[in-house]
Parts: sequence; C-alpha cells; structure tokens
Amino acid sequence: MRAASIDSLLQAVASVPADLRSLPERHIVMLRGSRRLLLLDQGSLRAAFPVAVGMPGWDTPTGRFKVLEKIKKPIWVHPVTGQRVEEQGPDNPLGSHWIAFHKDCLGRDAHDGDRWITIKGCTTTGFHGTPHRWTVGRAISHGCVRLYNEDVKSLYRQVSLGMRVTVLP
Repeated sequence: MRAASIDSLLQAVASVPADLRSLPERHIVMLRGSRRLLLLDQGSLRAAFPVAVGMPGWDTPTGRFKVLEKIKKPIWVHPVTGQRVEEQGPDNPLGSHWIAFHKDCLGRDAHDGDRWITIKGCTTTGFHGTPHRWTVGRAISHGCVRLYNEDVKSLYRQVSLGMRVTVLP
C-alpha cells in the first residue's frame, strides 16, 4: 500500500468521532463527504472502501441506522416504471450484492440532472455493487452507496443483520 493511501486511511479513521471509534462491536461508518466506507471492529479498522454517494437533491441520508436486509444477486425494480432487472450483469444497477440500511416512506420528488423524478411510497437506501466502476468516488447516485462489486462482496461477508451503520456528513 502506498504511503499516501495509508495517510488518507489514518486521516479518515481520525475524523470519526471518538464515541464511534470506541464502540466494542463491529460496525460501519460511512464518511459521505470523503466518499469512504470504514468497517470498524472493537476500535480497529477492519476494512475501508471508496464509495459513490447520492447527488445533490438525492443525498445519501446521514444518521444512525442498522443493517435491515442482505441480498445476494439482487433484483432491481425501477422506482418509477416498475421495470425489473433480475439478471446479474451490466444492466443491473445494483451489481452483485445489496445491503439495506434505511427505509423512507415519504416519497421523493427531485431532478437527477437528466429529468424530474417523482417516487411515491417507500424507498430503501443501501450499499450495493455497480456495473459502472467509473461512478465510484463520485456524488452520482439517487441516494444509495455504490461500491465496486468486489468490495461490496467483501463487505457483505463481514456484516450482519442489525449491525450499526452510521453515515456522517
């Protein structure tokens, strides 16, 4: 690992509030502003991954959450048209794994840079893979947190239902 990478990881961990760094259990801390996900275990860094986060108007929610659901080979359902993408591959925006951590039933009504989107009913925010590797590291999603498929697969193996997730600004 390059020195710059080690320095940036040390800075990322140091930016986590002390109460979160000192938790005795394994948990996820997502640093939305620096687009990095940290998996901490008993105060030690277990893993770190670059991520893509929600674009302005579709911001990834901040706060304290829990892992609600884990799915291998997730099916993506278009939130407006209801179109389903069940196959894994370049047409499935969820990639290889899905880890839900937030459910919102207020609906959404915002522009995504291309068009105005109105979503009625509940939406779920989570960590997932992406067939579009170029998006990781950007604020480009509709609120979810995108990881490289190999990274979300690793994260999936290390998290459990009910695990604490904290998303910091």
